Amino acid sequence: MTDSLGWRKKLGILVPSTNTSVQPEFDSMRPHGVTNHISRIRIPNIPLRNDADFNELIRLIGAAQTEAVDSIMSCEPDRLVLGISAETFWDGLEASRRLKRELEEHSRLAVSMGADACQVALRLYGAKRLGVVTPYQPVGDRNVVRFFEECGFSVAKIIGLKCDSPVSIAHVSEARLAEAIRQVDGPGVDAIVQVGTNLAMARLAGLAEVWLGKPVMAINTAIYWHALRESGIDDKVAGWGSLLLDH
Repeated sequence: MTDSLGWRKKLGILVPSTNTSVQPEFDSMRPHGVTNHISRIRIPNIPLRNDADFNELIRLIGAAQTEAVDSIMSCEPDRLVLGISAETFWDGLEASRRLKRELEEHSRLAVSMGADACQVALRLYGAKRLGVVTPYQPVGDRNVVRFFEECGFSVAKIIGLKCDSPVSIAHVSEARLAEAIRQVDGPGVDAIVQVGTNLAMARLAGLAEVWLGKPVMAINTAIYWHALRESGIDDKVAGWGSLLLDH
């Protein structure tokens, strides 16, 4: 029997327990007949003062992730969506592929996740040279650059905002994000990518495309776009930039 509200697709979405941006942004992008179901990866709101702290955050997420997957599976979703980005970039392309493979084997569902969604979308745009905005400490930025370079892109400039805790990532204002977008832009930059799913930049990214005349991609938009398109949902959703509207 078909779900009465999620009669097209039910998406099982994993987010860190500290994340307050993924759920409202994904819900705002949701087409009729698609439902979002959140499972929280339980982590503490630890200080993020340096690379060691950030490595510990990645460890904590990995340790708690399987339980969150098992929890969401009881609602029988059609696809698993990973609403966290740092883990999907960590240790490069092969590690990202391994993470996706492990999640798919454990859940027996197809998986959409940030790093994979970004590279698929960037190839649609024909982008080669990137400007990148993150909320991370330097170790996170290095992993993002490594991933993109191993996928065949180059990163012209990256700005890590060095947010001091997982929760504080969601406190970054649109004004600060707009400044960061301008800082990583340049005449040789084909597209701008924002990573870090707790940075609420989906609305702003769509506006920035108008200012700059080039793709500006928020990772939450890329993840949700990938989940919809790979699920056979082709609805054009306005207000979140060219990816959801034109592709």
